[in-house]
Amino acid sequence: MSTIAKAYAAPAAGADLIETTIERREVGPKDVLIEIKFAGICHSDIHTVRGDWGPQSYPLAPGHEIAGIVAAVGSEVTKHAVGDRVGVGCMVNSCGSCVNCKNGDEQYCLEGMVGTYGATDRDGTITQGGYSTHVVVTEDFVLTIPEGIDLDVAAPLLCAGITTFSPLQHWGAGPGTKVAVIGLGGLGHMAVKLARAMGAEVTVLSQSLKKREDGLRLGADHYYATSEESTFSELAGSLDLIINTVSAPIDVSAFLGLLTVGGTMVNVGAPAEPLPVQAMALIGGRRSFAGSMIGGIAQTQQMLDFCAEHGIGAEIEVIEAARINEAYERVLASDVRYRFVVDISTLA
Repeated sequence: MSTIAKAYAAPAAGADLIETTIERREVGPKDVLIEIKFAGICHSDIHTVRGDWGPQSYPLAPGHEIAGIVAAVGSEVTKHAVGDRVGVGCMVNSCGSCVNCKNGDEQYCLEGMVGTYGATDRDGTITQGGYSTHVVVTEDFVLTIPEGIDLDVAAPLLCAGITTFSPLQHWGAGPGTKVAVIGLGGLGHMAVKLARAMGAEVTVLSQSLKKREDGLRLGADHYYATSEESTFSELAGSLDLIINTVSAPIDVSAFLGLLTVGGTMVNVGAPAEPLPVQAMALIGGRRSFAGSMIGGIAQTQQMLDFCAEHGIGAEIEVIEAARINEAYERVLASDVRYRFVVDISTLA
């Protein structure tokens, strides 16, 4: 039997989200039915429902930072049980057989990973996200949220957390390394916390110093304003790894000049505009300009376990479902420190 879930969804591109109902598929043998407790609001949600990244199928309920409790499991499920604390991130399926999936990089599935909302699932249905009371997900894409992390602060870890954890781990952030984070927002604040917990020396690079106190509280050792020319001369050639979290155009070549020989700058923000790079900014220091997208399921579970071990959660503002549209406007105005999380009980 399918489940009718209450939800907040966009009825059309550019329209405010409204309360509605959506149908969740019947729980199959390998499926997990989750009663959603909290759902984070990501900037990607806004881009998607407004059609900024291409045409969508409406009505569309966004949300890919999902934390909840298992309400039912299929007959062949072995990884989760009723009552478990679980999460769902940015993807709910993949082919499972390509080289990337087999290597634990389901986000780079050669047939295309299935996004948590606005994507065509393997059964042909359009996926709907976490701004809803329930969701049905195949067990392999359901994460365990460890004890020690509250569900509300855990929800943003399923996107903001793994999006920053993955490149930090891949490029070797740790003791003896100097890591800089461009931007102190939803992604940036998690990058600071995670890099510090990994043992790196952490620098925040922000347009101004208005969030300096926050940055230092979250674990940064240094905080610089990129609007000041002295920042680029003072830090030239000193950083091993830069994580760029902003989704707006920046002078990439200028930031590359802050890297040591062999250093890497990784983009996790996704601006719509191209980011031009001067070749000599790379060649002159054997530097790399790279990108990274979320992380695989195994790595996401590793991130959650790491956060539980180190007492890391997102900095959040919990809101009622009726305030989602207001929250969208505040996100666009950068008026949140640092992640909105919807209390789904206010929808149920």
